[in-house]
Amino acid sequence: MSDKEITNVDAENEVESNYQPPPQKTIEEILATDQEDESLRKYKEALLGAAQSEKIIVDANDPRKVIVKKLALCVPGRDDMELDLSGDLSKLKKQVFTIKEGIQYKIRIDFIVQREIVHGLKYVQKTYRMAVPVDKMTHMVGSYPPKAEIQSYLTPFEEAPSGMMARGSYSVTSLFTDDDKNEHLKWDWSFEIKKDW
Repeated sequence: MSDKEITNVDAENEVESNYQPPPQKTIEEILATDQEDESLRKYKEALLGAAQSEKIIVDANDPRKVIVKKLALCVPGRDDMELDLSGDLSKLKKQVFTIKEGIQYKIRIDFIVQREIVHGLKYVQKTYRMAVPVDKMTHMVGSYPPKAEIQSYLTPFEEAPSGMMARGSYSVTSLFTDDDKNEHLKWDWSFEIKKDW
């Protein structure tokens, strides 16, 4: 977020695109197509890994395809500040991150994909100050096959705003969604921008 973004962004405006997501296909359907093309078959096997030979279910009690585990603010030279997204999400509003003004940071999201391939994962973050929208960022995370291990996405560097007017408390609504508009997780959290750590 820059100083300019702090004052001029309407977080509710979205640009509609003509993009239409591809139809959903199971792993079996993907593997069954183009079997005569040896190089394409090997490429699909490399991408899908273990998911092609077994149905990967990490948590049988959780019907979701994507289980979001953690969000972390990553600042060079400091320990990552983490939000545990696997517990009671209502407690996250009380956990406030302190961010030094003007620093460069990245956001890392840790998640597990189970059952089926998920297409076009997207991270959307809307930031508010005193209930007024001040910033919105959307990151295309990508498409992922099911895996028993945690997978991560790291955003490009963002810059925290600086200056006396930028200091203060902010609330954030984060959403992890996909091309099919499945809402995998939505949560609220907050941070405070200060002159120093």
